[in-house]
Amino acid sequence: MQSDPKKLVEKNQNLNHSELLKVVSHIQREQGDWILHTLMIEGCEVPFKFKRKGKYLSLKGARVNITYYPEQETVAGMNFEVMKVVRIKRG
Repeated sequence: MQSDPKKLVEKNQNLNHSELLKVVSHIQREQGDWILHTLMIEGCEVPFKFKRKGKYLSLKGARVNITYYPEQETVAGMNFEVMKVVRIKRG
């Protein structure tokens, strides 16, 4: 069953949806049983992160549609803003 981004955004006011964003960098690394994916998007200085059970083909250079929300992550006692991805699809 496919999730509709418009319905997700209507249900949760913190969610944002953007379409046809260009991926500049895509890093995949193991984190326990999961694969942590980090995307950098053209024109945005904040990383987009999500976890999946398996690896993807590289999304570098691809256009994607992303549903996400802002989140704070603490690293070495410093707070950083990241975007937590809820839904991602190639555009």
